[in-house]
Amino acid sequence: MNNQLRLFVQQILPVSARRRIVQYSRWPPVGFVWLGSLRRLKPISSVWGSERGQPIDRYYIERFLTTHTRDIQGHVLEIGDNNYTRKFGGDQVTQSDVLHVAGYRPHVTMIGDLTNADHLPLDTFDCIILTQVLQVIYDVPAALRTIQRILKPGGVVLVTTAGISKISRYDMDRWGYYWSFTTQSARRLFEAVFPPANVQIEAHGNVLAAIAFLHGLATEEVHQKELDYLDPDYELLITVRAVKPEATG
Repeated sequence: MNNQLRLFVQQILPVSARRRIVQYSRWPPVGFVWLGSLRRLKPISSVWGSERGQPIDRYYIERFLTTHTRDIQGHVLEIGDNNYTRKFGGDQVTQSDVLHVAGYRPHVTMIGDLTNADHLPLDTFDCIILTQVLQVIYDVPAALRTIQRILKPGGVVLVTTAGISKISRYDMDRWGYYWSFTTQSARRLFEAVFPPANVQIEAHGNVLAAIAFLHGLATEEVHQKELDYLDPDYELLITVRAVKPEATG
């Protein structure tokens, strides 16, 4: 509707009629959106869709790690468990360590908090896998300084972290759940520790993927082309690859 016609409509038609015109000039018309199974106050799954199939954020996480399998080699550190080290590193991994803030998990070889970890050895790891961890750390800059310190020169950290997401109640009730990130916040945090040229940051997701993820639908319930479509205004997951500079001199 051009400005002249809009002015004519405003002068001639009553308010109720103008509202109906606006309502039916949108697509879908206002009030005609069918929400179906999603019109509910509780999610379809409260555990990320894990009982229905692969959680949608895990689709993006595993796609990211698949892209960077060559980085997962040598001495690798993973947080919580070493599932991704074994799955994506395979025979390239010569030593696998697992760090956790508590020592009761299987495969844990190091106990510590990334924000206060002076006991972790300097220049040690060829690769660090840090999936869905930063959102449960309050002092993220301190954690990133630790990561940079314990990487070998030329070592790589592969990071995934939450953008659009529900909170993890499990983490919230134990050690905290503090942040959701954007590509912009991730870039500022990582470039304060690593040279900007050594930092690669990407977003993954779109409005459909975000809605499906929040409701706990599984990857198998959404078409791959729908998951692969990127809308930069809907950052469901943030991925970061950062490289520690080689030693000089």
